[in-house]
Amino acid sequence: MLIPTVIMGILAIILLSIGYFRGEGEHLLGLKSGMKMTIQILPLILLAFIVAETVRILVPHELLSKWVGKESGLRGVLLGTVAGALAPGSPYTNLPIAAGLLHSGASVGTAVAFLTGWSLWSLARLPLEVSIMGWRFTLIRIVSTFFFPPIAGLVANRFFS
Repeated sequence: MLIPTVIMGILAIILLSIGYFRGEGEHLLGLKSGMKMTIQILPLILLAFIVAETVRILVPHELLSKWVGKESGLRGVLLGTVAGALAPGSPYTNLPIAAGLLHSGASVGTAVAFLTGWSLWSLARLPLEVSIMGWRFTLIRIVSTFFFPPIAGLVANRFFS
C-alpha cells in the first residue's frame, strides 16, 4: 500500500501546484471538492472494512476454505460470481469485501469471480440499465457476458493461485 500511496501523494502535489501557479484558485476548488467527496465516501468505506473484517473473524476459516477456498474449485468460483452479482454498492464497498475474502482464505479465483460478477452482472444496476438502455440491450449485454465471471475466476485459480 505504500507505493500507491506515495504515487497518489506525488500526483496530488503536482496537480495542486499546477492549480496554485495558474493563479485562479483552482487548487482550492480541488481541495474543497476532494474533501467533500471524502466526507461523503468515508463512512461507506469504513463500514465496508468493518463488514469485511467481521466476516473474516466470525466465519470459521474451515467453512470459508471449504466453500470458497483454494480447494473449492468451480463451486467457489460460482459462489463468488453469484455473490458479486448480488452485491450492492460501489467499488468503495465491494473492493474491501473482495480483499476480506482473500484475507479470510478464499481463493484468488473466488475474489476475481466476485469482482467480475459484480462488475458485469450487478442486479442492483439492472433497473437503471433497463430504464435507460431498454430490455433488449440489457438482455444482449447479459447474454454476451454470461460466462465471463466464472471463466475469469477459473483462469485466476489456474494461473495465479
